[in-house]
Amino acid sequence: MLPQILIIPLVVLITACGRESPPTVAVPSAPIFALSTVAEVAFYPERSAPASVVGKHEARLSAEVAAPIQAIPVDVGQTVKKGQVVVRLDARDAQLALERAQAAVAQAEARHALARAQFERARALREKNFISAEALTVRETELAAAVADLRAATAQRDTARRALEKHTLRAPFDAVVRERRGQVGELAAPGTVLLTLVSHTELELAAQLQPRDAQSLQRAVSAAPIFESATGRYELKPLRVSPAVNRESRSIEARLAFVGPAPAAGSEGRLVWREAQAHLPAELLVQRAGRLGVFVVEGGKARFHALPQAQEGRPAPLDLPADARIVTQGRHAVQDGQALP
Repeated sequence: MLPQILIIPLVVLITACGRESPPTVAVPSAPIFALSTVAEVAFYPERSAPASVVGKHEARLSAEVAAPIQAIPVDVGQTVKKGQVVVRLDARDAQLALERAQAAVAQAEARHALARAQFERARALREKNFISAEALTVRETELAAAVADLRAATAQRDTARRALEKHTLRAPFDAVVRERRGQVGELAAPGTVLLTLVSHTELELAAQLQPRDAQSLQRAVSAAPIFESATGRYELKPLRVSPAVNRESRSIEARLAFVGPAPAAGSEGRLVWREAQAHLPAELLVQRAGRLGVFVVEGGKARFHALPQAQEGRPAPLDLPADARIVTQGRHAVQDGQALP
């Protein structure tokens, strides 16, 4: 038999080991909400598109007549002034044709002068009844025929003169020679492109936009668009955006003018501009009833404001005033109409 003094602690120990501690119950904490104004969280996305510097005028000078090339006094990269001779064709045949036409005009003028003198004499004789009315009519008809012959000869002379002028090609504007295809001694046929001229004083930027960016560029009024190239950054102002979509590239061409200095024609780079409409970061969007939007706090209550143009994972255009308060923290736990502290 164990001593009594040892039995009591053993019983106490067994009793203590048989007890279970009460379970710990986690008390849910209230969600934390934070509000921000649209002006604090909104931003203006930057857009870009490939672009190149082009001349406002570009001309492909072609031969209008068939003739050998006599001279091309300009070369690629050379600047030319408006009216400067850039191509000469062999004009000997045209010069001979003009001389024949001028001789025909001289003959027509002589016949016209004779017919008029005979008509005036016949009219004077008719007044004195020295000739018949039929004779006067004959002289009048001869004069009318002489007038018509003179007009035809004059037109033929002008045509020959114009044909002679076509043997000399002149620059239609101040330009740079971009391409030279013709060579001295070759036979230029009508329609043959001999030179390509590009204006170097009136330059524009041609940008190829995606259709969704066309309206964005037209609304970019808060900051001037910029052309970024290897030679620097250049400020621009929009001129026009084509309403037609290019069938091959599925892009829309926009033209912009340089506000200040411009790079050389043919420079490649990118057109950069910022959206005029404020956008909300994609991570601040919430979805309710299949729609994306934000919770706007009005009168102490949260109201769900849907953004029709919002797309999941992309910044959404905002149509809210800059001082509107939206829920930024705890937004996923908010319900429409919920009172917020």
